[in-house]
Amino acid sequence: MNDAPTALIRETFPVGPMQCNCTLIGDPVSKKAIVVDPGGDPDKILARLQAHGLTLVSIIHTHAHFDHFLASGKLKELTGATLHLHKDDQPLWDNLPMQCQMFGVPYTPVPPPDHWLADDQELACGCGVALHTPGHTPGSMSFWFADAKLLIAGDTLFRRGIGRTDLWGGDQRAIVRSIKDRLYRLDEEAVVVTGHGPDTRLGDEMRENPFVRA
Repeated sequence: MNDAPTALIRETFPVGPMQCNCTLIGDPVSKKAIVVDPGGDPDKILARLQAHGLTLVSIIHTHAHFDHFLASGKLKELTGATLHLHKDDQPLWDNLPMQCQMFGVPYTPVPPPDHWLADDQELACGCGVALHTPGHTPGSMSFWFADAKLLIAGDTLFRRGIGRTDLWGGDQRAIVRSIKDRLYRLDEEAVVVTGHGPDTRLGDEMRENPFVRA
């Protein structure tokens, strides 16, 4: 049997002033989609959704740093999609205007999250689960799509790097624990979509990441 027709639709591209990686995940049957970390350029994100024939139902965030949310409010306004975040990052979300001011980025208004993400929670479209991976921020999340062997790691894990822990709520011990105990227990063949920069492969990071090895 050929599984290709039911493979998830996935596209990742940089957006916004910090070139945050935004990812579209779509169900090829229902044509419903989630967007992860819309860090700017809402028109570009909407154009890519339309190109794939997808309807946005859920906007999920790996964490609440300003560069991962800048298009969230506009996307919600235009599509009616719900906003999702881990509750431990609520203080950061509540201070998004301050974050933008500190980095000299115009603040784009965004409403409060509609729903709080929980560890091991199934995502919209039934295509993946949320993993609580604190360290970069208290509420940092990663998103695991087992059938597709795809991990969206946000700013927790990078190609040969890990997320900063010197910003608001960062915890070096926690991020190492999250990577070792949660991410490195997943399929080594998984493609890792990072918060910024190129994709990597989980097994390569387990063996070669200079900060955290399996």
